[in-house]
Amino acid sequence: MTQTQHPPRAQVRMGENQYGKADVRLFKVFRDEPRHEIKDVWVRALMTGDFDAAHVAGDNTDLIATDTVRNTIYALAKDQLTTSVEEFGKALIRHFVSAGPKVTGGSVHFTEHTWGRMLSGGQEHDHAFVRQMPKHTAWVEGDGQTFKVTSGIDELYVLKTTNSGWEGYLKEQYTSLPETNDRILATVVTAKWEYAAESCDYEDVWQRVMNALMDKFPDHYSPSVQNLLFVFGEEVLTRCPEISRIHFSFPNRHHIPYNLERYGVDNPNTIFHADAEPFGLIEGWVERA
Repeated sequence: MTQTQHPPRAQVRMGENQYGKADVRLFKVFRDEPRHEIKDVWVRALMTGDFDAAHVAGDNTDLIATDTVRNTIYALAKDQLTTSVEEFGKALIRHFVSAGPKVTGGSVHFTEHTWGRMLSGGQEHDHAFVRQMPKHTAWVEGDGQTFKVTSGIDELYVLKTTNSGWEGYLKEQYTSLPETNDRILATVVTAKWEYAAESCDYEDVWQRVMNALMDKFPDHYSPSVQNLLFVFGEEVLTRCPEISRIHFSFPNRHHIPYNLERYGVDNPNTIFHADAEPFGLIEGWVERA
């Protein structure tokens, strides 16, 4: 009988790795005043360091448990989640580097749900809220001493019913789309930006970015989504000197005039099919020259 021949074991080593806790759902109520404030944040916290022994030999000595990571996020939030999630991310990384003998750094990703105050009798209520669409995102990376912070906006759905078009593009054998200078422009804004400053008032910058997008979107004719991306970036960098560059991702949520003529019904650009997929996708960075 011929013995099964096994190939020699491959020579391998452990590459870059990290571990921690994901989808930690943290909610904090600020009760210092009769008018309450809230923070509603999903957290993903990962540590980097000398973890080779755990992977290669199953030796867990001096490793922080992922359960401990979760508990730490909630515990530190009591006194250290006082302003922005970006500053809280720095505090978390400092703690893990200090507490973990093998931890040399980390990264924290936040998705902060935004809430607005409910109106009661025409007045903003002190402790009743309604969730808003856009989310405040943030990534914090560092070694406990120095940090790279990236902030962003996600799920900001914007639409205008006119003042947009798509003309002058290349027509070749597979082109079927007609030109138009009057169309619905709709997209879901995903943005992220990097900072020129080592630290700043991150929440104030985030609000100024939001204000820039909300002010600029309706105030001009958009010949393309590409142009909108550049115009948005220019406006943000003008208003926010703390930002070095900003990235946008725009799915083009097509609204296609529905053919009612086949039923003998006129459609004066009022009835549309909101097409889900496939969709155009425009992405890019706008940077300081």
